[in-house]
Amino acid sequence: MAMTALPSSSPAAPSRRGFLRQAGAAGLAAVAATRVPAFAGPAFAGAGEGPRPLRVIAYNVYDCTGWPKDRALGKKATALGQMPARFAHELALYEPDIVNFSESPPEAVVRQIAERLGMNFVTFPSGGKWPGTLLSKYEIVDPQNAPVVGGERPAELFTRHWGRATVKLPGGEPLIVHSAHLNPFPTPEVRLREIPAMLAAMRSDLDAGRSMLLIGDLNHTPDVAEHRLWTDAGWVDTFAKVGGQDVGKGAGLTIKADEPSWRIDYVMAAGPIASQAVESRPLFEGAFRTNPADPQSFALSDHLPQLAVFDLAK
Repeated sequence: MAMTALPSSSPAAPSRRGFLRQAGAAGLAAVAATRVPAFAGPAFAGAGEGPRPLRVIAYNVYDCTGWPKDRALGKKATALGQMPARFAHELALYEPDIVNFSESPPEAVVRQIAERLGMNFVTFPSGGKWPGTLLSKYEIVDPQNAPVVGGERPAELFTRHWGRATVKLPGGEPLIVHSAHLNPFPTPEVRLREIPAMLAAMRSDLDAGRSMLLIGDLNHTPDVAEHRLWTDAGWVDTFAKVGGQDVGKGAGLTIKADEPSWRIDYVMAAGPIASQAVESRPLFEGAFRTNPADPQSFALSDHLPQLAVFDLAK
């Protein structure tokens, strides 16, 4: 199916990146559910060994055009069509089973990445120009775009993306995944409307104790009211739960890819899977970051991926 886009219905506004630079120096659309044949690895590690760990990555990919934008080599890699391979190769090192993209590139680029990773994918159109993508080695079913209660997206909300789908895990268990990129304004008012709307749509699944993930660029730090809304509703911030010694040191920072200063990208979990989290950390390494010793270096994005690992045998 071709990618479908919502028309932008909100005026231009300062982005989170604009804010970070300053601080540091209409209706519901149908989801475009595009699937690539999966080439999933074995569902189980081996006879008697139980299920494989589930590896999940949340990544704002900045349209897959490299960062900073003015780096000549990054521009050249984009012009030569290298970025799909670069993203796929770097992500593959971490053997992800589920990946979310915020600020996703055009579907043709997503398709190349998905094929290289052996993943299915669904695309979530944006209320503006920032679509999302959910990729998985496993089957993805029942995708919904901006599934607000009542069926209509308020024009000023979810102008980036929010989508819901179910990933069918190897044993047949359904895993509900919400992929989201919330409002980037430095003030919280819009996010404080987006989150309750999302929680209303999640309520029946939360009350039923179903395993769920919320992954993406939530555009808020962990010390603010937005974060408390999630945790009060039953969501577990996996980095806060299992991030180890770094948690108490204010680490886990996910932006920017040269000198990370904020933690705004998350893998959250609810239901039984929340107790199965065993690792959560940003990937400040490899091609995901710049090299401070090389003024020509570029990162794949201005954000770092957030990796979380779940031991499904727990």
